[in-house]
Amino acid sequence: MKGVKKRLYEVIFEADTKAGKWFDIILIVLILFSVIIVMIESDSRVIQHFEKWVYLTEWILTILFTIEYLLRIWVLDKPRKYIFSFYGVIDLLAILPSFIGLFLAGTQMLLVLRSLRLLRIFRVLKLTRYVKEASILWQALASGRNKIGVFLFTVLILITILGTVMYMIEKPVNEGFRSIPESIYWAVVTLTTVGYGDIAPITTLGKFVAGVIMITGYAIIAVPTGIVTSELAKEVIKKIPTNTQVCSECFKDNHDDDALHCKYCGGKLKDE
Repeated sequence: MKGVKKRLYEVIFEADTKAGKWFDIILIVLILFSVIIVMIESDSRVIQHFEKWVYLTEWILTILFTIEYLLRIWVLDKPRKYIFSFYGVIDLLAILPSFIGLFLAGTQMLLVLRSLRLLRIFRVLKLTRYVKEASILWQALASGRNKIGVFLFTVLILITILGTVMYMIEKPVNEGFRSIPESIYWAVVTLTTVGYGDIAPITTLGKFVAGVIMITGYAIIAVPTGIVTSELAKEVIKKIPTNTQVCSECFKDNHDDDALHCKYCGGKLKDE
């Protein structure tokens, strides 16, 4: 039994072997196909002609993903690490809605049922484990989270002030700025250069302030882009290893190409 688990572990969690590569390729195709099925199911004009086939295909995919999820748990020495990991939660969310739908019957629950089934779109997140660049981008975002957090907090303060100012300027003559929250909403739309047009200033001073906010918006948009780009460049320089070995003890990856043991917990990666 240990030999079977070891072989399955190499196929499911590694991409160094031919079998592992084919497993990943097949899984990627199934994930993409399942997302397409979810999109097709949302179109009532299409689903009325192919409802049985879509329903059957969805359950076949759900069963396959369930088997994959259970196998991932079975082959690990410490499955708890995987179950509560990011990918473990995503894998569970990919299959759970279909099974929940079996227990939520009745016309009054149809709306809730439909919302739960839309969670199947999380299957697309399963693709992130197969994109090496995704780990670099994720680490870049994680490294710059403090800077981005400070930036967002500053923007929040700015739009609160600008929204309040516009409320004081426009309130006497403009029915669109009925409250400070609505004025803040206008400030967000304007600062991000979206410009819905549902609320607009009509006073000369209000238009002037709006113009300043619009110009400021272009400068603000560049700030998070610069932060992420800077952190991304640092991560690329680090040359993150392309080794696909996943430690069966702590379920962490990104080990050196010639590593025999996990650099996080010391667990054995492969035979010496």
